[in-house]
Amino acid sequence: MKRNIFSGTIPALMTPCTPDRQPDFDALVSTGRDLIEAGMSALVYCGSMGDWPLLSDEQRMEGVERLVRARLPVIVGTGAQNTARASALAAHAKACGARGLMIIPRVLSRGNSAAAQRAHFADILTAAVDLPSVIYNSPYYGYETKADLFFELRSRFPHLIGFKEFGGAASLRYAAEHITSRDAGVTLMVGVDTQVFHGFVNCGAKGAITGIGNVLPKEVLQLVALCEQAADGDVLARQRAQELEAALAVLSSFDEGVDLVLYFKHLMVLQGHEAYTLHFNPSDALSDSQKHYATHQFELFKRWYASWPGRA
Repeated sequence: MKRNIFSGTIPALMTPCTPDRQPDFDALVSTGRDLIEAGMSALVYCGSMGDWPLLSDEQRMEGVERLVRARLPVIVGTGAQNTARASALAAHAKACGARGLMIIPRVLSRGNSAAAQRAHFADILTAAVDLPSVIYNSPYYGYETKADLFFELRSRFPHLIGFKEFGGAASLRYAAEHITSRDAGVTLMVGVDTQVFHGFVNCGAKGAITGIGNVLPKEVLQLVALCEQAADGDVLARQRAQELEAALAVLSSFDEGVDLVLYFKHLMVLQGHEAYTLHFNPSDALSDSQKHYATHQFELFKRWYASWPGRA
């Protein structure tokens, strides 16, 4: 039986830059390969973490093609300025061999219209028929996909098999209560680093898309494993999962803000990944105080983890 591509722990790849601030696809592939070898189940490319608004469609397609040619399991984000472009990106993902699709709502134009979103999702799903897909629900995109629309789409497109929730605890509970508990064939994915325990233990999530997992893959893989055990009733795993999530809390919270890519690239550099030093816009940079704070929190976590009795 073919494994559900939306299960397990899946880092949302950032796009590294060359010195002239162009996409460094060699470094992208190298990072993706390292993360899969570390135990990640798949990769997401061209979500918010991948800086999709700052890349041309051609650059995005090249990145996807390079990852696929490296035989890496890739889920592709469809964020775009209009539905036609999003559908073209979806068709390309299917044609070149991507393993899944993460469908981002319509943005900027008629984003709060249910009718516009229904048509947007339907066109993308039509462009990539049979490619396993999830809808990406996020308050930052200005539209909340609810159960009625999700199941209307799923009745027409059975390859819509999952729901990625980037909202907080209440949003995850809604998704569990009204979407995934209604249909056992639908997978819930935790889409924000601060809600892993709640998502797996209280909401029945089967996958996690992570930002901090790019930086700390071993630790995040352990957190998800502990949460899966806790969801099965393991008392010690529940305790350890809560301890580890609490220790990661500040680093995970960077996933919730507008500077998430800036923070996680900074942490990647602290881990020795120099390809993440630059951003596509020269003015995109953390302040000195933000850097000092993130560095201190990173060092604090590493000291804690080194002495934690539950470490892997």
